[in-house]
Amino acid sequence: MLHLAAQTLRFRKGGFVATFVALAAGVAVLMTCALLVESGWRHKGRPGRYDATLAVVADRDLRVATTMFGETEYTTVALPERGGVPGKLAGELADVPGVARAVGDRAIPVTTTVAPDLPVTGHGWASAALAPYRPVAGGPPRADGEVAVDARLADGRGLAPGDSIDVVTGGESRPYRVSGVVEADGAPGEGAALFFTDARAARLDPHPDRFDAVGVLTEPDADRSAVLAGVRRVADGADATTYTGDERGLAAGPEDAAARAFTLQAGGAFGGYAAMIIGFVVAGTVGLSVRHRRRDLALLRAVAATPGQVRRMLLAEVGLIGLAAAAVGVPAGLLATRYIRDELVSREFVPEGFAVRGGALSAAAVTVAVAAVALLATWIAALRVTRIRPTEALGEAAVERGLGSRARAVTGLVFLASAVSLTGLTGAASGQTALGAALGMLYTFVAAVALLAPWINLAAARFLGPVLRAVWGDSGYLAAANLRANARGTVAVLTALVLSVGFGGTVWFLQENLQRQTVVQSRDGVLAQHALTGSAGLPAAATAEARRIPGVLAATGVRRTSVVVPGRLEAQAVVAQGLDPEGVERTLDLGVRAGSLAALREDTVAVSTAQADAAGWDLGDVAELWLGDGTPVTLRVVALYERGWGFGDVTLHTKTLTGHTVTGLDDQVLVRTAPDADVGAALADLAARYPAAAVVDTDRLTGDIARDLAVSGWLNKLLVAVLAGYAVLAAANTLVMAALSRTRELALLRLVGVTRRQVKRMVHAEQAGLLGVALVIGGTIAAVTLTSVVNAVAGQRVPHVPAAGWLVVGGGTVALALVATVLPVGRLLRTPPAEGIGVRE
Repeated sequence: MLHLAAQTLRFRKGGFVATFVALAAGVAVLMTCALLVESGWRHKGRPGRYDATLAVVADRDLRVATTMFGETEYTTVALPERGGVPGKLAGELADVPGVARAVGDRAIPVTTTVAPDLPVTGHGWASAALAPYRPVAGGPPRADGEVAVDARLADGRGLAPGDSIDVVTGGESRPYRVSGVVEADGAPGEGAALFFTDARAARLDPHPDRFDAVGVLTEPDADRSAVLAGVRRVADGADATTYTGDERGLAAGPEDAAARAFTLQAGGAFGGYAAMIIGFVVAGTVGLSVRHRRRDLALLRAVAATPGQVRRMLLAEVGLIGLAAAAVGVPAGLLATRYIRDELVSREFVPEGFAVRGGALSAAAVTVAVAAVALLATWIAALRVTRIRPTEALGEAAVERGLGSRARAVTGLVFLASAVSLTGLTGAASGQTALGAALGMLYTFVAAVALLAPWINLAAARFLGPVLRAVWGDSGYLAAANLRANARGTVAVLTALVLSVGFGGTVWFLQENLQRQTVVQSRDGVLAQHALTGSAGLPAAATAEARRIPGVLAATGVRRTSVVVPGRLEAQAVVAQGLDPEGVERTLDLGVRAGSLAALREDTVAVSTAQADAAGWDLGDVAELWLGDGTPVTLRVVALYERGWGFGDVTLHTKTLTGHTVTGLDDQVLVRTAPDADVGAALADLAARYPAAAVVDTDRLTGDIARDLAVSGWLNKLLVAVLAGYAVLAAANTLVMAALSRTRELALLRLVGVTRRQVKRMVHAEQAGLLGVALVIGGTIAAVTLTSVVNAVAGQRVPHVPAAGWLVVGGGTVALALVATVLPVGRLLRTPPAEGIGVRE
């Protein structure tokens, strides 16, 4: 059978092109997603400043328990503000037998005026032993006004012991004397280090009673396994994590841990969506290919081929095509992943050290997965042909089968009911949960359409029959008859068109809606005319000084962060902000619907209506959540507001965040002035007192948000474009296959007197009917899905869909269907009918 399959492929190359294209493109798309996941899984970063340690103890994740239906599920959420460990933990680790030293490390955000673009992190001098760093010139800092600088910072800038350097910490710039230049023995990791005295570092740290991490150094003759066991016992008692080996890089560089989580999540999520689309496409394409060869397969059965032989031949054919598709798709996916990696680095999604790693595991998994779907679809499609008796095979191939089994109809109705029920789940959820439910609803609708397509096609053909006859005359009559008779044969065509319209109309416009909501809510909610911004952060004193300027009605410091909140399904990190409520009603309008921001205190919280619904909170309720560093807090809800998409779902008093963010500084100060007040010069003088600060109009803040959203939405749009493009390719593929399979049919029509013009009009009428049904069903699915998720995520009952967008989706689908059908049919009509009636299928 393998030899026969190879011969079949050799002499019927054109018939297998569609299957090859679907498989190769599917392998390439899935390979890209899988390789992102594998690269993220293998990415550990570099130990860098912890290279000399046996282990590093840190707290980078939060584990939250959620109870549902009596079962407890645990969700692990990366801490947005990195987290820390208690200062006393260093002493407890030092007491473990075999430990020479347990050194607490502080990671203090700093900026230097001599190299403002170079990432620099400040530390206490004791932590230099963890790399270890050694002086190459001068010595360690011994006074509060001294620092030791990394050789990467000193090189090219002429810094030497005794020189002065301005260092920005805590929103203030201060000169320091360079006590020495240091260098790490191993690979120091990304960014440069700067060392203060331990006492000075503790005073500069926003949370002086905690360490960012504790590095463990062992005695030379210590039993490393026993030491690790002891370290883990102590770390587990403090709810901290022990990082060893290459994983120390995840503790050294939070950006590496974030990059790992990002690629695992993005690759996994889009890989899941891609797998479902590819499953639909591959199954439909392979099934259609087998169906178009029923006459050939019936002939094999009539000349004594056994059912098992026919099935094995078909499986061998698809297996050979799958191998060829993998040979093309795997390298294409590898090249695409490398391109995406470079784009992710340039847009600062992942650090420069992130690399595309592995590939063999991803290639094997993707090839097996796509081949399994194709082989299963082939097996199912072959069962019908091979189950009939040989004497009936040719007669069975000559007529259309029934619409489908009762099991297919029941399954389709179950999928339809499930999709409808998912609309309720989408409305009850928020954030990523709502997005996941909405996309699940989209695919469930498409699966229901694929299963119920024969009955949909038949009903549509009967309904549209009079319309087609009225518009296209006799050709319309033939088109309606064809649609009725071929109701099951056009299942793959209808499914591909519905998938193209439904997916493109949902996911692409969803990203547009989310970006639009953020910009609109931010613009409408800011009442202040000016904003004091600072890339190095602004202390609370800046807000107080702004309020004292004559003509300033109100000034509000805004501190951006994220918090972890519980949900009905799982805990998740959401965007939050810290505010000083004094005068906030003059600078911000969050769209408060209940309560008041004036009641915001250290023990209270305001939340968006969407977040309140998701967490089950109401005005006056007690909300339990975790701050960005993992600190649990219990706060009373004093306000509910609508503009959560533009300002974050949680609003806290700035005092609640004190000591729980990395910098401990505000990101901006919003300033509202009297209509006739001239405060430009005073605000400029205020900005000049803080490093890297500037005064901008608040209109510019909206523009900055739009640009940031465009960057963050780039990956979503790229992957959505790839998946939508694959759906479009599948639709074109299916339409071409369906058109080219009609050689004998069209030749017979011409032999009985139908003109070429009438045949073309018939084909046009058929396409109009199919396209009308596909656009109505696909548009309905897109509208329901898009409306549900935008309402759940952004609180908008009517999504924003530009007319040009619908024209692109609808018009593009129509143009695609016409080109993919009219051109092949035109080619068939150039073949003389006497010659066409004798060609094989």
